[in-house]
Amino acid sequence: MFPLRDTQPSYSRPVVTVLLIVINLLVFLFEISLDPYSRNEFIGAYGLVPDHFDRLSLLTSMFLHGGWMHVLGNMWFLWIFGDNIEDILGSGKYLLFYLLCGAAAGLTQVLASPYSRIPTVGASGAIAGVMGAYLVMFPHSRIYTLVFVFFFITTIDLPAWVMLIYWFAIQFFNGVGTIGYSHVSEGGGVAFFAHVGGFLAGVALIKLMAPRERFSRRQDLYW
Repeated sequence: MFPLRDTQPSYSRPVVTVLLIVINLLVFLFEISLDPYSRNEFIGAYGLVPDHFDRLSLLTSMFLHGGWMHVLGNMWFLWIFGDNIEDILGSGKYLLFYLLCGAAAGLTQVLASPYSRIPTVGASGAIAGVMGAYLVMFPHSRIYTLVFVFFFITTIDLPAWVMLIYWFAIQFFNGVGTIGYSHVSEGGGVAFFAHVGGFLAGVALIKLMAPRERFSRRQDLYW
């Protein structure tokens, strides 16, 4: 399932969400401007490598991506869900929330694969936190979703909670399925546990970070 748009209105400009999208795209354009050797060195230096963990890489890794589909898919999800979370938290708290979710996602992946030497990169963990917050704050918002059924493609209108819980379940069970397998021998893969950790961090943090009072009654206009 792939979200096309949501029905939850936003009442402020998503300045930080747009800024994050721009930064991620600019960093990716810089990545692909490098020759293959320099690109691998760059990702190795700033990606999150569990086997030689560096705290700074918890931050830098979430602005790196492995390809066009990776970065564009992540930025689309951020655009769909990020504006509403920024709306209720305010720009400053939202940025802190985003970075904390990304850090929690990275730490979860380190704990899940502590000896991996494959760099973990991408904003997916931080965006998973945004999605977790959206589940808590707007569970009954409607998500227009692209669905692939065998050889057919269609769109359906789903409650946000259905899509987001389904997405989380896929990440969780895929993550469990990778236990015991070495991403080193496989040449890399999807960091499912980072998605799980980021999502759960978003669920926990959104209530702790106290949404702005003037938005407290907006939580869900599509009950």
